Amino acid sequence: MNPARPSLDPELRELLAGMPLMSGLSREVLEQLRRLPSTPVEPLLAHRQVVRRETTVRAEDGAAVPLSVFSPASTDRTTGRPCVYWMHGGMVMGDRFSQIDIPLEWLDAFGAVVVSVDYRLAPEATGTTLVDDCYRGLMWIAEHSGELGIDPARIVVAGASAGGGLAAGVSLLARDLGTPAIAGQMLICPMLDHRNTSVSSRQYSGGPGVWTREMNEFGWRAVLGDLTGDEVSPYISPASAEDLAGLPTTYIDTGSAEVFRDEDTDYAGRIWAAGGQAELHVWAGGFHGFDALYPQADLSATARRTRTDWLARLLNRSGSARPARTDLVP
Repeated sequence: MNPARPSLDPELRELLAGMPLMSGLSREVLEQLRRLPSTPVEPLLAHRQVVRRETTVRAEDGAAVPLSVFSPASTDRTTGRPCVYWMHGGMVMGDRFSQIDIPLEWLDAFGAVVVSVDYRLAPEATGTTLVDDCYRGLMWIAEHSGELGIDPARIVVAGASAGGGLAAGVSLLARDLGTPAIAGQMLICPMLDHRNTSVSSRQYSGGPGVWTREMNEFGWRAVLGDLTGDEVSPYISPASAEDLAGLPTTYIDTGSAEVFRDEDTDYAGRIWAAGGQAELHVWAGGFHGFDALYPQADLSATARRTRTDWLARLLNRSGSARPARTDLVP
């Protein structure tokens, strides 16, 4: 018998009732999901004054890793712009336009340059390949900051779900290699721990769902390949890192009704224990990815607004930032 579960937010429960939920994830199901159309980015750009650029960086093995760069068309600035480097969720599916509406809100609010990376997906890519792809993109941003009009002291890494885990891994990698500087990391319901042993992971086992313990196990098997035990790098599974000291200022949020709740709250606690700075929000009644799936819900709007407020404080500490325009946040 599964443990009791926190109840869903009433509005989210009603919205979720109309959504077909997956009962499991397999190679066959994954192939079907990958055949679905990619997220169209053009409608999101239609009402914005944005300059879009497509480029690639080379991974260590020579593979091309695509990057999309979205810059405000306005040139009315006296200092370099902040940059949000976005890592999409999915790990086994999705692309650089997945959940891109989230960081584009910060382009609106702060004039931030948004860069999104198309890291290679598991199970075709395994081990540290995914996080290495993301780190290569971060290095490209730092090396081209002048050309992009970016203030190198105000680069923030951000991601949701598996992308949040990749952002955390990139921050660990940049810390250990000593470059480049990262002003902050925003980890949205991040996937941090391959061990999948927390209370919340057991609570969300069995039955259909947005993201269940069994789906999580499938995802981790896909990315780890043959790696086991101590072979699993903390850059892949950040919760396994022994030392969380020296990380950039961190924002973590999660729902009370989701698989990743406990590993996310534990990660924040370990950053505090190491003397670091982290802000943690656990949204009561939120399921995995609630704010991305239903941005119109009251809880979603609050979660997204709270992230923007945190980012405004961070950017104002590290340099000038335009005040957040809350009318642009749903």
